[in-house]
Amino acid sequence: MLPLEGLTVVALEQAVAAPFVSSRLADAGAHVVKVERPGGDFARGYDSVAAGQSSYFVWLNRGKQSVTLDLASKTGKARLSELIAGADVLIQNLKPGALARLGFDLDALHRDHPRLISCSISGYGTDGPLANRKAYDLLIQAETGLCSITGGPQEPSRVGISIVDIATGATAHAAILEALIRRGTTGKGACISIAMFDVMADWLTVPLLNHEGGKSPARVGLAHPSIAPYSVFHPKSGPPILIAIQSNREWRTLARDFIGDEGLASDPRFATNVARVANRPDTDAVVAAAFASRDWETCVAALEAIDIALASVNDMAALSRHPHLRRVTVDSPGGKVSFPAPAARVAGENRQLGAVPTLKPEET
Repeated sequence: MLPLEGLTVVALEQAVAAPFVSSRLADAGAHVVKVERPGGDFARGYDSVAAGQSSYFVWLNRGKQSVTLDLASKTGKARLSELIAGADVLIQNLKPGALARLGFDLDALHRDHPRLISCSISGYGTDGPLANRKAYDLLIQAETGLCSITGGPQEPSRVGISIVDIATGATAHAAILEALIRRGTTGKGACISIAMFDVMADWLTVPLLNHEGGKSPARVGLAHPSIAPYSVFHPKSGPPILIAIQSNREWRTLARDFIGDEGLASDPRFATNVARVANRPDTDAVVAAAFASRDWETCVAALEAIDIALASVNDMAALSRHPHLRRVTVDSPGGKVSFPAPAARVAGENRQLGAVPTLKPEET
């Protein structure tokens, strides 16, 4: 038996953040009813690379039942009311206030259904000067300043995945599970509100505190802003390698056994991480020279022999054939689609993910 079997989730959702939450609940056995507008979740049209369907939609909507409702109609509202009455969890990422304007005020819903757990996802929450502004992933990346610390020295950049949506979905998932645990003890539901801005601001605590402490972070490309050496180096031949030195002990090992200059460990320019960061160009130069004298295979073998953390700087082609990539395959209206498996593994369980739903005609 899966952990959430017997629970019903109603999801008025679209795009990425809310579907991320409900997909994880569906994976755990919950019956998820995805309420789509006539025409469907607009994420169905983001691309067509997954057996002719959207990669986003296939990834985030496996295992759900799709129901098409026109919530501007009496029939649609009546059907939604029925669905909520039978739900344990209600997830929605409509614009703030939209659900109430449709006749589903959250306070009233919780009075009528005291065991209900609701989770509302928005860009900026329900109050404050930007509460009514539309919000999508890249917009929040920009508004929170995430883009300002992402990219190379010349210009800011978007994080290469929908990091805000995914982080918000993961935060909502954890909050809903906490509420379910509490309900099991108290019998009471919960009204949860999660703002994408708040999630990213929380995740940006370290760079924010550095800024407020007088050390505003700069963009350093594929390097760590406060640790050195922790960046990419190029062997004499072969692909680049990223290494991470986490302690002065590791630096002494690298200096003695890889660079070949034990004196670097006591050199005041490099003896501590603070000094190495302050002298990053010189630090990186001595490490780069050691890499440039060896080919890729020799570098990797030497670093592994002295237990220095390293990674290949891969692309999607390399990920596709990576020996550690675990995959799952789901059915979809366009055929079977294979993609990376959910990260959590439970001993003794081999979960099979449900199919991706087709868009059905509007209920009447």
